[in-house]
Amino acid sequence: MAKRCYYETLGLSKGAEGEEIKKAYRRKAKELHPDRNGSDPDSEAKFKEVNEAYDCLKDPQKKAAYDRFGHGAFDGSGGFGGFSRGGAGPQGDFGTAFADVFEDLFGDFMGGRGGAGGGRARATRGQDLRYNLSVSLEEAYEGAQKTINVPGSVTCQECNGTGAEGAVEPVTCPTCSGMGKVRASQGFFTVERTCPSCNGVGQMVKNPCNSCHGEGRVETKRALQVTIPAGVETGTRIRLAGEGEAGLRGGSAGDLYIFVTVMEHEIFIRDGRMLACQVPVGMTTAALGGEVEVPIIDGGRSRVRVPAGSQSGRQMRLRGKGMPPLRHGSGAHGEPGDMLIELVVETPVNLTARQKELLREFDEIKADNSPQSQSFFNKVRSFWDGMTGT
Repeated sequence: MAKRCYYETLGLSKGAEGEEIKKAYRRKAKELHPDRNGSDPDSEAKFKEVNEAYDCLKDPQKKAAYDRFGHGAFDGSGGFGGFSRGGAGPQGDFGTAFADVFEDLFGDFMGGRGGAGGGRARATRGQDLRYNLSVSLEEAYEGAQKTINVPGSVTCQECNGTGAEGAVEPVTCPTCSGMGKVRASQGFFTVERTCPSCNGVGQMVKNPCNSCHGEGRVETKRALQVTIPAGVETGTRIRLAGEGEAGLRGGSAGDLYIFVTVMEHEIFIRDGRMLACQVPVGMTTAALGGEVEVPIIDGGRSRVRVPAGSQSGRQMRLRGKGMPPLRHGSGAHGEPGDMLIELVVETPVNLTARQKELLREFDEIKADNSPQSQSFFNKVRSFWDGMTGT
């Protein structure tokens, strides 16, 4: 079953922005919250769908990608430049989405997010990161090594990722007594949310590290080498395990996902493994036949024979001169694509007096050697005759 449009899920018109998206989300979240729709067995699924849509559209980078590629932006069939946090898709973690809606609906009543005493204490896996990388068509053909600068976090060296000064053991959170959650009642609602003091882990660092302030990681930029395999297309996703955000309190790092965009080329047009190239030919070459030299994506050249009487739009195929198949694992699978040559017959300009004289002479002595013109004007005469009744 096809996934619904995120704008439609929130009851919005495509292209909605900022505050309009937030208001629509709050309205839908209140309307579809499972506590208010206990008799509807699909209420939780609908509520989750609303949170998924909002998680995407509230993020400017994810929204831009979705506006351009739709759901394909997050499943590897579409792509968009730069870096973003939060993994390879808009779905995220449902528990996090649940916490977000509680915050939006009851944040004022519950006192908002945040905490005291140094934050989380248990090891937590770091976030996945996303980096959007543009490559040229030549790089996509040959493969390449690219250096990228990724902003993110790394393990704090001062506390070795523990978040505590002098490796002091964490203590039980006094707010939630180690449960990681707190409850509050308002009318017929009983709301359970993440503990604001320990952020849901049940423990706290008493003496936070001065360098990372108890997080166990610090923000920095890293230079990474990325191997771009030959044959990549726009939307190709490359995963670098362990190169995402550092984990909290010594937790494992997330992954880095490289989303590739292949830039347009000034000569070649790409369609999968197929390449196409328009080649202008002179009027006399098209009429009499001859040869033209055409470029190849690998930097070489090829001579192509033009048959006599060729018209604009005529195509010729160069076998195996297109893009290579994408390499997976031990090697490439399949054969390289072909290259299509499309002729564009060019009418000469800035003629000399002698050239004009020769063309006039040719026009006077030409025989019935323009079949397309003959066919067209025969149809025109038939059309006019039909209109006049003759």
